[in-house]
Amino acid sequence: MVIRSENRVNPRPVSRWRELLWRIDFLQLLTMSALLVVGTCFIYSTGQQMGGQAASNFWTKQLHWIALGVGVWLLMSIMHYRWLGFWGWMVYAASIVLLILVLIIGLKVYGARRWLLLGPFRMQPSELAKFGVLLALSFLLSLKGFKINRLGYLAIVGALVGVPFLLILKEPDLGSALVLIPLTGALLFVARIKWRFIIIAAIIAAVALPAGWFFVLKGYQKERIRVFLNPEHSLSGKGWQQNQALLAVGSGGFSGKGYMQGTQHSLGFLPQTHTDFIFSVIAEETGFVGSISVLAVFALLLLTALRTAVLARDEFGRYLAIGIAAIFFTHTFVNIGMNLRLTPVTGLPLPLVSYGGSFIVVTMMYLGILQSIFAHRRHLTFDPDPSSQ
Repeated sequence: MVIRSENRVNPRPVSRWRELLWRIDFLQLLTMSALLVVGTCFIYSTGQQMGGQAASNFWTKQLHWIALGVGVWLLMSIMHYRWLGFWGWMVYAASIVLLILVLIIGLKVYGARRWLLLGPFRMQPSELAKFGVLLALSFLLSLKGFKINRLGYLAIVGALVGVPFLLILKEPDLGSALVLIPLTGALLFVARIKWRFIIIAAIIAAVALPAGWFFVLKGYQKERIRVFLNPEHSLSGKGWQQNQALLAVGSGGFSGKGYMQGTQHSLGFLPQTHTDFIFSVIAEETGFVGSISVLAVFALLLLTALRTAVLARDEFGRYLAIGIAAIFFTHTFVNIGMNLRLTPVTGLPLPLVSYGGSFIVVTMMYLGILQSIFAHRRHLTFDPDPSSQ
């Protein structure tokens, strides 16, 4: 990157500040901050209405995780993103090791082993695996000698994505495993994979679906799909959450019931409101106006990621930005879809809004990488002294 400026022994301090401001993607910073504020406010709302220990624990812990996330965001923003190409394979290898460990010594919650205990903290290796796949695949596709439309190279990509996919599926964590599919698909599409391979992959997936239903999916996962396909099935069982979430969204009307005035979660009808179903709380308390505003902010955030991909100075940066956009879109679409009964319940959190420590930190790390790509974008011109032009 070339920053156009005059060579001066003592440049004016204001010029350095102007150069720094020129490198910051303020639209991304604004949308990120807005979503963090919205998430914290409604986590506080759900906690206060539930009362007890939850009233103080959830939102204060979220603030602690956000503080850590801001530090990670700053670190990734300052660091040149090209270093990630060197460290990416180590991150990928570490994620594979952790995915194996979590199957052996992981914390078992509701029959699934998804968490590793690190002292007082819990870590979800699947989040690191998404990051590792993103880095490794972006680096691989950016290599000049890598020919994506040759079967041997496609087999390498399949193995790179398939290993963590199967390990995450084994936990079981179907939602996190499925995130790897649109992530890989978006990167391969940008890499100009030929349509015949896309069609072949679709046929293989269609043929494999029956086998996956009988031999891969757990009983509760099958039940969730049955509930999704037949909403009236098991309204008092597995379909309870989605049905109550939809009622909460619908009861919000145009302008909502008012902040902290929601009844579906305060009366205990809707569980997990601070995590998977926080969007239904937003919809109930702020109505259509608040819901569409949150969707608009998410759309702007995705647009900043796509804009960064267009402005990226090299293929590696472009693939990173596209992959991050794919991860954000998948999480947002699936989570809000769960609340509107448009997708099955998979447990994917809403980026920057849902309660959760490791996911908040990882999400802000992704945004820090986007900031780094934007700061080192191509065709960056800046002259600290307009009079010199």
